[in-house]
Amino acid sequence: MIIKYIFFSLSIVVAFSPINAQDWGPRSLEELKLETIRRAGNNLNPITGVTLEDAHKAMSNFTRPDKDLWASVWMENGDKYMEIATSTRSSEKLLELYYNAWRNYNVGRWPTEKHSDGKRLSYEKGLDAFLKYGKLISPSLERVVIPFENSEIIAYLRIPYSNKPVPLIFALNGLDSRKEDIIAGTDNYIKNGVAVFAMDMPGTGESPVLIDIGSERIFSVALDYLATREEIDSENIAVQGRSWSGYWAAILAYTEKERIKGSAVHGVQVHGYFQPDWQKTALLSEEYLFDLFPARSVVYNIDNMIDFLAYGPRLSLVERGFIDQSSAPMLLVNGHQDSQQPISDLYLLMQHGDPKEAWINPVGGHLGRSEFWSMRKILNEVVEPWLMRKVGVEPIR
Repeated sequence: MIIKYIFFSLSIVVAFSPINAQDWGPRSLEELKLETIRRAGNNLNPITGVTLEDAHKAMSNFTRPDKDLWASVWMENGDKYMEIATSTRSSEKLLELYYNAWRNYNVGRWPTEKHSDGKRLSYEKGLDAFLKYGKLISPSLERVVIPFENSEIIAYLRIPYSNKPVPLIFALNGLDSRKEDIIAGTDNYIKNGVAVFAMDMPGTGESPVLIDIGSERIFSVALDYLATREEIDSENIAVQGRSWSGYWAAILAYTEKERIKGSAVHGVQVHGYFQPDWQKTALLSEEYLFDLFPARSVVYNIDNMIDFLAYGPRLSLVERGFIDQSSAPMLLVNGHQDSQQPISDLYLLMQHGDPKEAWINPVGGHLGRSEFWSMRKILNEVVEPWLMRKVGVEPIR
């Protein structure tokens, strides 16, 4: 599947300020509140799944750009749903209540639970609500604990009902999403008889490691575990990355090419993304709601601009020697106008190593999203069908 795209040039001049990058930018308080409500009304990241009423309520109480206050106004919504759940007996109603609670807690911890005590509390409440929700869905959610070095990998597994081993999609979250976001959107795989395994990428959620050279070893350990599960057809596993985890999806296509059937690199960062000049511009992207620098730096455990800009370049797939290696099949997906990951990285990856397939939206932003190509449409029509075919399943609607 190769989609044609249009080339054009775009010149941007940005006055970069490290202070602005760390201070909620690029919006004023009122602009942020309005944009949050707009995204809720259009079901856009990161307010996905939150009702417009809940967004209005939260933003009416958000009176200053404070991390703990951001968490608090969303936790108030989540707590309301959890309180109602205590006196509810209907499983169907409980499913709705726990889902809405988790969605509000999840926004409260956004973009990272490591920002403040309030965001950490919102994240922990979200985990509790999500696990309650996961017990009620069908097939139910399995929380998996895998020993890893001196710690453990926490993951989720959903396996469709079957009398034989089923293929599996190994799915990774992005920079500001979490494994909960990923596994919550897997019904299309399940109805097609495909299992899904979701874990937090390094530096996020419950991952035991930060982003660093060699952190991909956690995924190899997870693949080892999946090979022990009799319900899983370990000969038919494919990897799905998105946004930041497109990086890990690409690496797994090289390091685990014998164990995976393919890798969807949805959001491509290879080399240019890690360069200081790109970061200085990208950190002011208006595609991101706020706090992009803290979200990007915390996964390295870095809190200042100088160290952040110096840390990234060594992660480049060029510097690490992967770029020309043979790999499992890859599907590269992004938008030509992505302001968070340079489209040049996608072209660079296409020009090296084994042939790859690509889908590029000429007018798309991050992940290829545009007015007529929502995230869900891209997943439904491009990414998920490609992955299912790689594991031997012809998708049905």
